Amino acid sequence: MNLTTPVSIEPLADKAGYGDRFFFVGSCFADSIGDIMAEAGFDVVRNPFGVLYNPASIAQSFLRLESRDLFTAADVICSEGLHTSFWHHSRFSRPSAEEFLTNANSSLLAAADAFAAADVCVVTLGTSWVFRHIERDMIVSNCHKIAASQFIRERLSAEQSVALLSPVVERHPQKRWIFTVSPIRHMADGAHGNQLSKASLLLAIDALQARYGNVHYFPAYEIMMDELRDYRFYEENMTHPSHLAVEHIFECFRQFALDDKCLEQIKAARKQARAARHRKFQFGN
Repeated sequence: MNLTTPVSIEPLADKAGYGDRFFFVGSCFADSIGDIMAEAGFDVVRNPFGVLYNPASIAQSFLRLESRDLFTAADVICSEGLHTSFWHHSRFSRPSAEEFLTNANSSLLAAADAFAAADVCVVTLGTSWVFRHIERDMIVSNCHKIAASQFIRERLSAEQSVALLSPVVERHPQKRWIFTVSPIRHMADGAHGNQLSKASLLLAIDALQARYGNVHYFPAYEIMMDELRDYRFYEENMTHPSHLAVEHIFECFRQFALDDKCLEQIKAARKQARAARHRKFQFGN
């Protein structure tokens, strides 16, 4: 008896391996899979601006990496006594503007080199909804708990997302681009609103894939919704995938994108990493 509806996934014709350099950007799901890849010993850079959810923020971050334009005092904002910017996740927040800029620019320059050298770019889109800061007229990556009255909330159409993401793909035809939609549900607008948002992202990726031969789609969202259609595969908040679910989706990603010759090395590297964490916990080193 088959108690799930497995998602059929056509593996990449040109799979990646340990000789490739990976660049992950997008929602916290990009962090989750990127962390496993790093644990397995792959050359991985992930979310150099912190977690990014929408296509506009992701597109403008790629532009910043390409230009290498450093952040300046004009980019800095202050929220709840900490300094950060609308380009960054809250994990970049620092007590002073100087500390923030030093850290943000160091991360920018290192990530710019990594992106330029990357062979495989994995982009995880989380939501079509964006917040535009009225005074600066920019779509922000994070609102940093600033008053809602300072923003306009908009939903990007599939066509707008394609227009934002197409240029970076065109400028880097030598890279393999893997797009996916985050399996994490955004329930602020209810179940129907979440589906509309995800549908717009799916349509955008489908259009990109039809347009560019180096764009591929990995169905993380469909795996979560169909193969793992059970709340035992969710965290307590009932929106984020559990550790077991992430591991299952990574295994699907491995079969989709990574050369089978990597399997034993992945297992060995992850086993060694888990043993090192256990020793550190046990002995407090």
